[in-house]
Amino acid sequence: MARAAVLGAGSWGTAFAKVLAEAGTETTMWARRPEVAKALASEHRNPWYLPDVELPSMGATEDPAVALEGADIVVLAVPSQSLRANLAAWKDLIPAEATLLSLAKGIETGTLLRMSQVIAEVSGADANRIAVLSGPNLSHEIAAGQPAATVVACPDVARAEAVQHACATGYFRPYTNSDVIGCEIGGACKNVIALACGIASGMGLGDNSIATLITRGLAEIIRLGVAVGAEPVTFAGLAGVGDLVATCTSPLSRNRSFGHALGAGGSMETALEATHGQVVEGVKSCTSVRALAAAHGVEMPLTNAVHQVCHEGMSAAEAVGQLQGRRLKSE
Repeated sequence: MARAAVLGAGSWGTAFAKVLAEAGTETTMWARRPEVAKALASEHRNPWYLPDVELPSMGATEDPAVALEGADIVVLAVPSQSLRANLAAWKDLIPAEATLLSLAKGIETGTLLRMSQVIAEVSGADANRIAVLSGPNLSHEIAAGQPAATVVACPDVARAEAVQHACATGYFRPYTNSDVIGCEIGGACKNVIALACGIASGMGLGDNSIATLITRGLAEIIRLGVAVGAEPVTFAGLAGVGDLVATCTSPLSRNRSFGHALGAGGSMETALEATHGQVVEGVKSCTSVRALAAAHGVEMPLTNAVHQVCHEGMSAAEAVGQLQGRRLKSE
């Protein structure tokens, strides 16, 4: 039986730990706060993130050494911008042959590195040991056992398949892929486009507008992905358009909900309240994605507009006018 350590007890970390345990994988969760670890261990619940979900029996601890002991799969389920600092504290505790599986979706601010690159740089692990998981995986729906699929990407096919078998259940269907770059670019950029869709929704715009944003957002994602070495076909799959559609259209998406609050006239502070203070990856990722695109000479007007609304004081109405007033061209 495979053994997994899930480092991070937020909504998605908790939901994925539930998937692993129900797939028959021996699972231990690490939580930063002792009270969360205690609730997971004694109540089989996470009252802070998934209060209505009963969790299967699994280990829980505030001590990363306990969680990591003997782990075959180390699941990194912390926010993208805090991954480096957390991993630096954990790296000497990680078993030498363990697969490191990233659930984080973002581009690191400053370095412009993808999460797998951050993991390699901090841990010293070979790229073949590093996998990423991405897809239309809204945590509350997964935790409720609703059918969904995902992609496990890793250069080492055997490791990808090992992770695949460790998290396959009757409701959660994982596919394997070798395009780590494509899966990570899709996962980071979709949060930014979801902010745009949320803003449009908050302004009262309809389905034509949302469909336009999703479609043109996908075009931006593909352009950037190809520029940094991704396979274009990846973006037609679960880690591309699948993840994009779910994040852009669901009220369960924190990025969309945050954008909706902004579009309805709220401030950054009130928009954060709409997501109950949880991390909204796209708010920081729009800056790093825009910088990565500029470094590769890739045009991303939607990403730029989201950055201007979130960080430069531009109103949502001004952003729409700017986008609609761009030079006409061939699709």
